[in-house]
Amino acid sequence: MQRTIQTILSKDPIMLGSALSLDPSSARLEVQCLLQKVLGIGRAYLFAHPERVVSDAEEAAYQELLQRRLSGEPVAYILGEREFFGLSFSVTSATLIPRPDTELLVELALERGGSAVRVLDMGTGSGAIALAIAHQQPDAEVWACDASAAALAVARENAQRLGLANVHFIESDWFSALSGQCFDIIVSNPPYIAADDPHLSQGDVRFEPLSALASGADGLHDIRRIIAQAGAYLEHNGWLIFEHGYDQAARVRELLRESGFTEVFSAKDLSGIERCSGGQHP
Repeated sequence: MQRTIQTILSKDPIMLGSALSLDPSSARLEVQCLLQKVLGIGRAYLFAHPERVVSDAEEAAYQELLQRRLSGEPVAYILGEREFFGLSFSVTSATLIPRPDTELLVELALERGGSAVRVLDMGTGSGAIALAIAHQQPDAEVWACDASAAALAVARENAQRLGLANVHFIESDWFSALSGQCFDIIVSNPPYIAADDPHLSQGDVRFEPLSALASGADGLHDIRRIIAQAGAYLEHNGWLIFEHGYDQAARVRELLRESGFTEVFSAKDLSGIERCSGGQHP
């Protein structure tokens, strides 16, 4: 028997929420997104036409997506996109999924840079941070680097789709391919989870690239590398700002001060967690 939009939206969120331990609002939103993808409709149409019958072919396509989600695959990978800083980004399993907390990093960079600045985004992944900055500051010269060629391909695709021509992409393991370059601001959302953290085998992160998540025994291996080398690539009074773990702010501030950075600070996300830290190169 063919189902209607209303039938799917009333029953499937309950099943999905139970299977993945999602709260009712999250489960309902995810089912809505999957259904919109299959039917090729917007959110307004979804609610304006609850009586619409879903064809057998549409139901089969929807069930395929739903089963992927029931297996734990993140919705962003299933849909192939995620919104960040008001922009839509393509994402694949080669990139981290952009998250709302990371928007704080973009805001901090924009606060500390003028219009015609040189900005480097390290470990750019989908390009979300670099492209959000480039979109907000069209006169800025933004560089985006990543050690993953597959991730850079996604970032380039996003830049082209968004029509952003003020971004340069370079394959680089942190600073290794950036000799002779200097920037006003360096931003990064580096790996910062301890290698043995049990959360790496739970939830969405099971499907995300491990190299973009885990960083040594205490999660600070890559952050130490960045702090130790950043001074050579920053202009006088340039800023280094990056995201880190919920419990790493104090240690990160200490590392920044030990490396000679001044005006060291941490900033809280919308949940009140110190999510980003940074400092100024003297």
